Amino acid sequence: MHVQEWLDTVPAAAVYAVVALVIGLESLGIPLPGEIILVSAALLSSRHTGVDPVVLGACATAGAVIGDSLGYAIGRKGGRPLLAWLGRKFPRHFGEAHVATAERSFEKWGMWAVFFGRFIALLRIFAGPLAGVLRMPYWKFLIANVLGGICWAGGTTAVIHYVGVVAEAWLKRFSWLGLVVAVLIGLTSMLVLKRRAKKAQAALREAEEPEPVAAGE
Repeated sequence: MHVQEWLDTVPAAAVYAVVALVIGLESLGIPLPGEIILVSAALLSSRHTGVDPVVLGACATAGAVIGDSLGYAIGRKGGRPLLAWLGRKFPRHFGEAHVATAERSFEKWGMWAVFFGRFIALLRIFAGPLAGVLRMPYWKFLIANVLGGICWAGGTTAVIHYVGVVAEAWLKRFSWLGLVVAVLIGLTSMLVLKRRAKKAQAALREAEEPEPVAAGE
């Protein structure tokens, strides 16, 4: 069943709960389609079905912030062994190259990696746990986490809802368009990250190779 069609069959309270739960689990570090669920629910709210966009945005934001915070706590307690375990369980998401790319982003941008990571599909599941593993000061993490959650979850809800209201008749016939756009954005960001991850993995391999010993030494 289509995601939006399924959401249309459940009460508004269940929609809020599903959105908050899926986004929270994704932010915690579990690969789930949080962005697709949020876009679907926001489109649903534009169709006057009883789903309040303000409450929806608040629930999505709460799920994002709480999930990231729990991920931070788990990462801080689990440390590097946690990343190794996640790499074995989810090699496509937590592989060595992906972790190396995320670490470089954190080293370069610090707390802003948490903020901007919210807008990138793959980094969204890394931000909380990796910030904890790298022992980023919690106050820095919290500021970036809250601001990122509000801008991403609240902003996405507002934009998609507004588009749905303006083009309601058109979106009723092509309601899948919003999901297609979200999927394309997610795939594009993942492809970019995969390319960067391959470069990071190649750099790590080069660094691990011993330097040739000059003749006579």
